[in-house]
Amino acid sequence: MLSRAFSKPIRSPKDGERSERWSRMGLDQFGIGGVMEDMPLSFCNRNHDHDGGRIGRCKKCPAHPTVREVLGSSVGVMGESPMAMTEKVVLSTGKRVYGVKRFRKVGIGNMEFVRRVERVARVSRNCEYLVPLSAYLYAKRMKFVVSDYYPMGSLADLLAGARNLGHTALDWNQRFQIIVDTARAIAFIHSQSPNLSNDTNKYIQMNVHGNIKSSNVMIDVDFSARLSDYGFVQLVDRLELATDTWQIKPPPPSPSPSPSPSPSPESLFSEKLCQKSDVYNFGVIILDTLGGSRAVGLKNCILENKEEIRDGKAEFFEFSVKGKERKQAFKVLEIGLSCLDSLTDARPSMDLVLKSILEDI
Repeated sequence: MLSRAFSKPIRSPKDGERSERWSRMGLDQFGIGGVMEDMPLSFCNRNHDHDGGRIGRCKKCPAHPTVREVLGSSVGVMGESPMAMTEKVVLSTGKRVYGVKRFRKVGIGNMEFVRRVERVARVSRNCEYLVPLSAYLYAKRMKFVVSDYYPMGSLADLLAGARNLGHTALDWNQRFQIIVDTARAIAFIHSQSPNLSNDTNKYIQMNVHGNIKSSNVMIDVDFSARLSDYGFVQLVDRLELATDTWQIKPPPPSPSPSPSPSPSPESLFSEKLCQKSDVYNFGVIILDTLGGSRAVGLKNCILENKEEIRDGKAEFFEFSVKGKERKQAFKVLEIGLSCLDSLTDARPSMDLVLKSILEDI
C-alpha cells in the first residue's frame, strides 16, 4: 500500500470529555481561557458578508472548527520543524478533517498577522495548485492556521514510505504529475506582484514562496499535488528558521576548475527571500523525486555521466522507466540540474522551467 500521512498518535479523550475538559485545558494553557462560550476562528473569506467573516456563525455554509474543537480534536502530529508543528484534527462528528499548523514564534503583531494571512488566503484561492487556508487564530500564546487535510500526506512521506517502509513506490507518471503541479504552483506565486502599494499589505512579499521542500508538497488521492506553506516564512521570527532547510542555497562558485564541494551547514540558508532560491529548491525536489535524497549531493557525478544515464548504461532513476518515458524522465532531470546552477543568474525562471517541462516533453 502507498504510504498515507505519517502522524504520531496522541492520547485521545473519551467522547464525553472531548468538548469540555480537554478543550478547556487547551484554552487555559494558551492564555485564551475563561470564556463562557467557544471562541470562533477567523475565516479566510471576506466574501461571506452574511456571517461577518467568522467561522462557526454561518448557517449557509458547512460547519467549521472553533478554537475548542481544534484544541480538543487533534489526533496526531504530522510534522515538526523549527518554524511550526503540523497536526491532524478530526472534528468530533468525524465528518471533517483539517490540518492545523501551530507556529512556534510569530515575529509580527496581531494586525499585521491578520493582513498577511488574509492576503495569502485570497491569492491561494486563485490557484488550484496551492493549499487553501480555511481559518486562523492569533492569541496571546498561540497562533495557528487551519487548512485542508490530505490523507496521502506529503511527497516526502510517500518517498520515505517507499524507501524505508517498503510501501509501493510512485511510478513515473505519478512523479511527473507531482513535479508539474509543483512547478505550476511556484510559477503562479512568482507571477504575483512583489509588493503591494497600499499600506495594509505592503509588508509581505507575495511573489516568493520561501520554503520549497518535499514535505510542503501535499498529495491528493489522485496524485495531484498542492504546495503548502506559501507566505508562512514571513509570519514567523526569522530566528526560528536558523536550523531549518527552509531555503537552501548552493555554495559560492569554486574559483578553480575542480568540482565545487558540497554545501556546508552554514551555507545552506538564504539570507533573503528571492525567486532564484525557490528555483534552486525546486531543483532539489526534482532530483530527490527522480533519484533519491542523495541525488542532490551527487550533482557533479550526474553531470559527468549524463550520457550514460540517458542511454540507460548508468543507473540513476529509483523507479523502473524505459523507452519514451526514460527520455521524458531524463529531460526532467536536465531541467532539475539547470535549476541547481550555483550561479544565481544562470538558473531559469519558473515560467521557463514550466514551459520546458510541458512543451519539450
